[in-house]
Amino acid sequence: MHFFNMNLKVNFGKSFLPLDVPDKNILNIITPRNIAIEDEKKVIEEALSHPLNSVKLSEFVAAAKNILLIVNDGFRNTPTAKILDAIFFEIRTKIYKILVATGTHRVPTDKELRIILGKYYEFLEDRTVSHDAKDEREMFYLGVTSFGTEVYVNNLAMKADKILVIGSVEPHYFAGFTGGRKSFLPGIAAYETIEQNHNLALNENAKTFALSGNPIHEDMDEALGKINKDIFSIQTVLDDHNNIAAVFAGNIHDSFQKAAEQCKEIYAYKIDELADIVVAVVKSPLDKNLYQAHKGIENGKLALKKDGIIILVAECPEGIGNDNFYRLLSSCSTPKEVLAKVKENYVLGYHKSAKIAELCDSAQIWALTEMKPEDLEKIFIKPVFSLQDAIEKALEIKGKDAKIILLEDSGVTVPVL
Repeated sequence: MHFFNMNLKVNFGKSFLPLDVPDKNILNIITPRNIAIEDEKKVIEEALSHPLNSVKLSEFVAAAKNILLIVNDGFRNTPTAKILDAIFFEIRTKIYKILVATGTHRVPTDKELRIILGKYYEFLEDRTVSHDAKDEREMFYLGVTSFGTEVYVNNLAMKADKILVIGSVEPHYFAGFTGGRKSFLPGIAAYETIEQNHNLALNENAKTFALSGNPIHEDMDEALGKINKDIFSIQTVLDDHNNIAAVFAGNIHDSFQKAAEQCKEIYAYKIDELADIVVAVVKSPLDKNLYQAHKGIENGKLALKKDGIIILVAECPEGIGNDNFYRLLSSCSTPKEVLAKVKENYVLGYHKSAKIAELCDSAQIWALTEMKPEDLEKIFIKPVFSLQDAIEKALEIKGKDAKIILLEDSGVTVPVL
């Protein structure tokens, strides 16, 4: 097959893969919008000077005895260090602990912590704790939500008199958006609390950009309401180059809502038609393992025709990640068997199993990763070893006039028909 005209470069880890595709086959090349911000410091200062439905940070800090600072882990590109630059002088004497909101993720590496805390790493290292969702001794019980979720959170949140949270808001395929309330559930919640909440991900209303009527979001919000503490929230939105596009501060609900609105403007991309082939490229940090990179498949499928082919491009140097979803998929001989087992007994991670199994009914999933080919084959994903060869093979299957959508940052970019 002869390729011409459209010479592309596709992210794969820290390198780029060349890709030549005929112009006639390219339907869309989708990337988040680049929002030019002349002065990030000014944007941060403006948000802090005009907090939403809240006192200013200086007043919040002055009235505090000890503040718990909650920050994101290395699986988000949250510009924590940039925010610390703007607020550190004000909060430095009141910081009780820094709690890294890992949810069920692994603890950050030393390298990741240095990036998260920036130049304040040495000063804050001794006070920094990574949340461990499975350490029952560190949990405090707050009651049950109307969805039946038993809310246990890290007891450091109860020991502090005020909480300061730094988050980032991105599209999320079942919570609607990351950020805001997610710093608490799943961020600093117990494993069983997270598991009960994520069971709601199987609901049809748990989807990207959905908040109203989304049981995952509403359950998270209700759990947050049980933490009877003063909270000052700083929520950021990034552009496709990980530069700050917007910052909202103050009340955690209002700052999250405003950030979500801005996030949708940047990351929602309208398309006029679905494609036969979708190349879903996942960038760092979501490309660290398959558990995280799966978000790219979920966004990519929104642009895919029935019986289409989705090609995941994600390095996955850490392999599978949280393996509950993998163990279920690999233990079943058909996608239908997977779905039946998920309905029988939900375990954290099974929502991903169900999503993959459902997609296998209407599409083919291929993947270019650093994972062992046999590991992918066990979970109904076809391994490929060259993106160029994969595109050529997909065009042979779908026809010479098949349409392709390249989703360049599919972990966060959302096609909307």
